[in-house]
Amino acid sequence: MTLAARRPPQQARAHQTQGRLLDVAGELLAEVGIERISTNMIAARAGLSPPALYRYFGDKYAVLEALGRRLMERQNEVLDAWLARHASGGIAAMADHIGDLLAENAAATRAEPGAVWVLRALHATPRLVHIRLESHRHVTGRLVDACAPHLPRIDRETLWLRLRLAVELGFAADEMLYEEDRVSADAVLGEVASMLRAALLDLTAAD
Repeated sequence: MTLAARRPPQQARAHQTQGRLLDVAGELLAEVGIERISTNMIAARAGLSPPALYRYFGDKYAVLEALGRRLMERQNEVLDAWLARHASGGIAAMADHIGDLLAENAAATRAEPGAVWVLRALHATPRLVHIRLESHRHVTGRLVDACAPHLPRIDRETLWLRLRLAVELGFAADEMLYEEDRVSADAVLGEVASMLRAALLDLTAAD
């Protein structure tokens, strides 16, 4: 059983209210951090009563889970659009455009309110770590499905392992940029794109 919203909103107004609560929670998370944020604080900033908030979320960890899932879903949308553009072109086409995926994913992440603190919560809170793991496994599975038809001699287990490592590298590099100020984002993403491009093309040599 997940910690997310108690019931999915059934009407447009309820959906908007839930989205507003998540936006406010992300902003507050960036201001006060994981330990200090509370449902009362979120409700007050959103102009709602605590009982109104509890129609959607059971406690602050349910809010954090929903924030994490929303961020992961928006990252997944970036991946799906990228695959739609490039997967049919084969491994070389995907390898040549891996930098676009990294840049678009970084932009989607930074557009999310409180994204860096959402990511920190997913790392640091035992009740939430499964969200990030599930998302990264999902991304890996989507990449395996896209690559496998072009690599018929590589078994899926080996392919999954290699792409799982690539996924982790891509996300870790982007998260590093929230704290490391001695290098530019373009330089980091460029280096990672070069590494991942080589890793993808290496799969064709092994096939």
